Amino acid sequence: MESGQGVQLVDTALRAEPAPDAVRLGLDDVPEILDLIALTQPGPFLPRTVELGTYLGIRHRGRLIAMAGERLRPPGWTEISAVCTDPAHQGRGLATRLVRAVAAGIRDRGDTPFLHASAANTGAIALYESIGFTLRRRSTFYLVRTPDSDAAVGSTGRVGS
Repeated sequence: MESGQGVQLVDTALRAEPAPDAVRLGLDDVPEILDLIALTQPGPFLPRTVELGTYLGIRHRGRLIAMAGERLRPPGWTEISAVCTDPAHQGRGLATRLVRAVAAGIRDRGDTPFLHASAANTGAIALYESIGFTLRRRSTFYLVRTPDSDAAVGSTGRVGS
């Protein structure tokens, strides 16, 4: 079993707002989503993950270049996940706009946005903290594979308080 260290951050001061240039992504967008996921490696994402919540994307000349969406939904909370930007388009604030837009929808439902990141991804953690997320806890992530399957499912085990 593979594992790695991660962090959980929670929205404490995020300016949540719609992103007028963002489009809602759905099942028809999955091939393009999977291409962006393969390019950027934001974490576990399977073909039906887009069904777990609202996923928003930004396109450039018709091509998906950035995305973010919702995944886990414990009562009162919603995880923002799959935050990624094509490396050729990084540094333009696309991820920030998408995180704020996804968070606006989460807050509209009365939930609190949170997210996970690899502890080694210090750039992403610094970005999230700079826009209003606060470190809540450190975690160990496990990659679990079912017998007779190549599909991997990520899970977290709580570590710390």
